[in-house]
Amino acid sequence: MISDPYVELGRGYVRSRRPDPRIAAAVTAALGDARSVVNVGAGAGSYEPEDRDVVAVEPSWRMIAQRPAAAAPAVRACAEELPFPDGAFDAALAVLTVHHWTDVTAGLAELRRVSRRQVIVTWDQAVFARFWLVRNYLPEIAEHESRLACLDRVVEELGSAGSTPTVTPLPVPADCVDGFLGAYWRRPEAYLSERVRAGMSGVALLDQDVVATAVERLRADLADGHWHRHHVGLLGRTELDLGYRLVTA
Repeated sequence: MISDPYVELGRGYVRSRRPDPRIAAAVTAALGDARSVVNVGAGAGSYEPEDRDVVAVEPSWRMIAQRPAAAAPAVRACAEELPFPDGAFDAALAVLTVHHWTDVTAGLAELRRVSRRQVIVTWDQAVFARFWLVRNYLPEIAEHESRLACLDRVVEELGSAGSTPTVTPLPVPADCVDGFLGAYWRRPEAYLSERVRAGMSGVALLDQDVVATAVERLRADLADGHWHRHHVGLLGRTELDLGYRLVTA
């Protein structure tokens, strides 16, 4: 039986999680000349290139149901057991999904088995822990994420297979349209919205009483100008490195 945490987490996902064109361009470039792509942990289809032959793999019916009619065909399966023969694809894509996998070693081995090139978007936990939302309001995010498989684990697993992964920073634009956890670093008011937070698993999986307390602190800091006084250096920036990384092997 396939576990489906997104039965609840995925409600209304497409309202807040849309592909940002600048991140999409970086992902597409990393795919290189690959013509066939398997998108593992594909969700609602963000960052699937439109000019390639794509097959999506997604365990959640909730997420599959939110895929656009014109999206690539989707197979309900898990990363750990991909239903494809060896070398079936030129490239395997996995965007902000590895940390959800039950067995990361098995999942990454499957990506290597079915493709000659792997492109993975994940994040550096040490860098992300310095993000103002985590450092000043919700340190519980960093505590929770310390148990997840992120950049170090991905690089270790891919490297152990004999490849030398390339790690490229993915700075977050100030007007990022994809509502992942770090997207609103220059628009703090967005974190006050329950609808916005619902699309961020790093917040949605926390104790919501803890989140509510942190949100009220942020609301007060915005109302009296405290946040803007302490983060004035961010206000003129157009992008920020929050630790998101593009790994290519």
